Amino acid sequence: MQAGATGATSNPVLVGQAVEAAPQTWEPVLDEIIARHPAAREDELAWHWIAAVAKRAAGVLLSVFERSGGREGFLCLQTDPRHSRDTARMVEQARGFMAYAPNLAVKIPAVPAGVQAIEELAALGIRTNATVCFSLPQAIACAAAAERGLARARRDGRNVDEVRPWVTLMVGRLDDHLKRVQTRDGTAVAPEWLDWAGIAVFKRAHALFRSRGYRSVLLAAAYRHPGHWSELIGPDVVLSMPYKFWNDFEASDLEPRLSVQDPVDAAIVEALTHSFADFRAAYEPDGLAPEGFTAYGPTLHTLHQFLAGFDRLVHVVRARLLG
Repeated sequence: MQAGATGATSNPVLVGQAVEAAPQTWEPVLDEIIARHPAAREDELAWHWIAAVAKRAAGVLLSVFERSGGREGFLCLQTDPRHSRDTARMVEQARGFMAYAPNLAVKIPAVPAGVQAIEELAALGIRTNATVCFSLPQAIACAAAAERGLARARRDGRNVDEVRPWVTLMVGRLDDHLKRVQTRDGTAVAPEWLDWAGIAVFKRAHALFRSRGYRSVLLAAAYRHPGHWSELIGPDVVLSMPYKFWNDFEASDLEPRLSVQDPVDAAIVEALTHSFADFRAAYEPDGLAPEGFTAYGPTLHTLHQFLAGFDRLVHVVRARLLG
């Protein structure tokens, strides 16, 4: 925080990395959880463990939250990836998160059940962060759902003036997917141009969000190279910069400039549009129908990773139980 960070994020993979990086800190916490819940299933214990990590991280950020009057200092905590098809379970879990700390926001996947969950949570005045999101159609659906929910909240008499949801575009994961497609199909596009795919989608989404007046703020995540921060600087943008990239940013001689409204080279956009159906799906506002969100390549890849990350936590719990 001394270097200017104003929030943090988590997902099953990141929580697993945190506990693996500091077993001397987190294994005693797990032992205490096991002692308090002797009859709990392994997956239930894993969630208690995730909650403990979240509460401590939120506590670190609490001073930022209080100084900013609740505008900054949030920890984004992700719902169980096993519930990505179940709106009611995601909403129920998200409501439970609100008891952990005042500065929690809830990460919800940009799939059909998740889009509905975003609306329901916004109607309750709960701040959300759409995740597992790679395309303009997904971003639009999440922002529109938040607008519907906030309108319902106002009709119900809730004060949601300070609630600004986030919509994350995982820019590097779209690039990764197109690179996998290129390797599979041998598509003749300059490899370095694929590094602009996520940037192009983000820039177009930013322009559209501002023109439509969405209350949601775009967040850039899943960095792969410096362009994922240097090309996306501007108003109504949050940069979720991993620690490595933060250090690279601090050490670089790149001069930050307002860049999010600068267009991507038209030749690059044309080549990506012509060569990759999955780029067209991400770049065009109507490129994906909602029923196609879950089957979209980057979505499937990321959900599998998040599910595997949670499974790894469960395996750690099991090993601790068995001794």
